[in-house]
Amino acid sequence: MSNFPRAVAIVVGHEGGYVNHPADPGGETKFGITKRSYPATDIAALTLAGAQEIYRRDYWAPLRCDEMPWAIALSTFDASVNSGTRTAARWLQTAVKVSSDGAIGAITLAAVARADPHEIAAELIARRLHLMAGLPGWGAFGLGWSRRLARLAMQAAD
Repeated sequence: MSNFPRAVAIVVGHEGGYVNHPADPGGETKFGITKRSYPATDIAALTLAGAQEIYRRDYWAPLRCDEMPWAIALSTFDASVNSGTRTAARWLQTAVKVSSDGAIGAITLAAVARADPHEIAAELIARRLHLMAGLPGWGAFGLGWSRRLARLAMQAAD
């Protein structure tokens, strides 16, 4: 059974509804889907079902999250929403000590299967926090980003 419905509910819960904050480099955003990433999409009119379809097709499936333990799948998926699938894949590959080419394949999945899921999830979250703390938006969004990652650690442990 896929963990996608559970994971996407968590991500959408973190991301929230429609926002068009001037300090957000993604621009107009709804359910975490940004105008910058999807310029042809009417973000204000985007439905939850439409966002879920984008998340499954462009994030969850390419990362092969259905083939990972829950803690790693959630942490990798959530990282991809903020930083892109290639970056999330590289962070995961670095954490499981395989070549980081940004594409999840058999070698990465075998290393994931051997790894401690909670240790890998913690490593992914730490890498994200480290990156975020250096971003120009940290002053405006840092506390919220930190809260998200703290909650994510608890949600990945379930």
